[in-house]
Amino acid sequence: MPDKILLLPDNIANQIAAGEVIQRPASAVKELLENAVDAGATEIKLIIQDAGKSLIQVIDNGSGMSETDARMCFERHATSKIRNIEDLFHIRTMGFRGEALASIAAVAQVELKSKKAEDVTGIYIEVENSVVRKQEPVAAPTGTSIAMKNLFFNVPARRNFLKSNAAELRHIIDEFTRVALSFPGIFFSLTSNGQQLFHFEAGSLKQRIVQLLGNNYNAKLVTVREETDYMNIYGFVGKPEASKKTRGDQYFFVNNRFIKSPYLNHAVMNAYQEMIPPDSFPLYVLFIDLDPAVVDVNVHPTKQEIKFEDEKIIYAFVQAAVKHALAQFSITPTLDFDLDASIQQLASVQQPFTEEKKSAAASGSIYKGFTQKHQAHFIEKSDLRPWKDIYGTGSGTSPVESGEGTPGNLHPSPATHYLPPADTELTQLLNSYITVPSAYGFLLIHQQSAHERVVYEQLKAASKDKPVAAQRSMFPATLEMIPADAAVMEEIMDDLKLLGYLIEPFGKNTFVIQATPADVEPGNEKHIIDVLLEQYKHFSSEVKFSRREKLVRSLARQQSIKTGVRLTEREMRQLVTDLFACEQPNATPDGNPTFLEFKREQLERMFGK
Repeated sequence: MPDKILLLPDNIANQIAAGEVIQRPASAVKELLENAVDAGATEIKLIIQDAGKSLIQVIDNGSGMSETDARMCFERHATSKIRNIEDLFHIRTMGFRGEALASIAAVAQVELKSKKAEDVTGIYIEVENSVVRKQEPVAAPTGTSIAMKNLFFNVPARRNFLKSNAAELRHIIDEFTRVALSFPGIFFSLTSNGQQLFHFEAGSLKQRIVQLLGNNYNAKLVTVREETDYMNIYGFVGKPEASKKTRGDQYFFVNNRFIKSPYLNHAVMNAYQEMIPPDSFPLYVLFIDLDPAVVDVNVHPTKQEIKFEDEKIIYAFVQAAVKHALAQFSITPTLDFDLDASIQQLASVQQPFTEEKKSAAASGSIYKGFTQKHQAHFIEKSDLRPWKDIYGTGSGTSPVESGEGTPGNLHPSPATHYLPPADTELTQLLNSYITVPSAYGFLLIHQQSAHERVVYEQLKAASKDKPVAAQRSMFPATLEMIPADAAVMEEIMDDLKLLGYLIEPFGKNTFVIQATPADVEPGNEKHIIDVLLEQYKHFSSEVKFSRREKLVRSLARQQSIKTGVRLTEREMRQLVTDLFACEQPNATPDGNPTFLEFKREQLERMFGK
């Protein structure tokens, strides 16, 4: 029998290796920008066409390459950074494996021009499918220009997996942003389809952050700087009021390399404890410098995941540094109880809580009712019953006793007899909850969660059947965005139109809101779109939702009645009616309960009856 194991041809081996390093246009952008930084460039220009699918070009004024180096750089594992195994543990440059250019040359048509300062002429090389097609001298400025055209031209299956141009452009902007933040002392520009999106002059880190995030962040940054023999940390964190409801502008760099680290992110979040709401996320751009020997950057092809020799020391240091920075700027949590003066005079507030009183309280039924399982505050999510049982059918038999109300019956058909009678009085508590009497106690409805469910199902239905009715604005609002957000808006405009928001481009990174949904009160559309963009960009879920599903969920959250809003009797009744007409009225799209049921027997037990 013939032998079965054969060596792969170089071009196929390179394509397979490219699958790890070059996953999409943004991967190539990252590698080429980092090579330009390593070349000592002070000016780096990125030019792309069709979100990198047709062209990705990086032009730098760095050291350039000799003819031999220019030819060698496309070979697998050809690198100027490593001579022996010890060098691998002292890496301070961005690239070092010698895989990037070989991988790019395997899946794109590459043109390279490069010239060293001491050379009279430069070198021009064309590479296609890992094979050098052309090599000749050329007149060129000092530095390197590398252009990769028609990404995945020879791997059509990979090309078919690429997303829309708007989505791929977002990924490119993310990679560009990370490198530009890492090296604020270098000029960077990004031009897409002939339009310049970014133009960053060399400057300080703070200037670069403000250039990226907008001038309104200039007064919202707090300096972080701590130095020890083991490691240094420097950068900026946002003041608590700059925190957002989505995990957005958060950047960690180790030895100037962008990394993803949920562990270190937790350290920063701990430093903000009690300063921001638990569902908010602070801004931070933090740089950690330490001996490369105690960091392993070679654990992932993208080099964005690293390992520390001692994670606990880094964690404690990051948390302490951020806390110290916030404390120095007198940023401390404030509590506003807003207590009525008459409440302050009550004996229960003024008199001390003695041990005797403490024992008496602990032995009471109310205390037990709140500390033992299966009481009013402990509602099992699986204890869901058909609405017919909640409101009673006249039999007088408890659904628990009759064996009805099996868990999982979450899709009751809408029917009017599931609702409380028209003469039943509804009450609003704390401008946030609605009490609805039922046959066996009462329901406590969270008005915002309930309305979020209602709006979600309305938008979901509208996005499938016909567009939401929209009303044109007499005075259209204008949105000025940073380029990253403008790329997102281009991506979602068509879906937003189906949901009642007609938004049109109006020049560079500017859009006009021409129309909004007919049932949404005008005047707040800019805020709604701003928050919608934040939520859409950083949609946090393990489930891969479609673009429209993300928009529907975000808009439902935005358009729902907020807690603290006073409702009329008519508004309460309409909300309750709409909620019980939903397919799944018991929970928000995120799975939080829209109401809790308090049973008569639970209440009586709490009062010792």
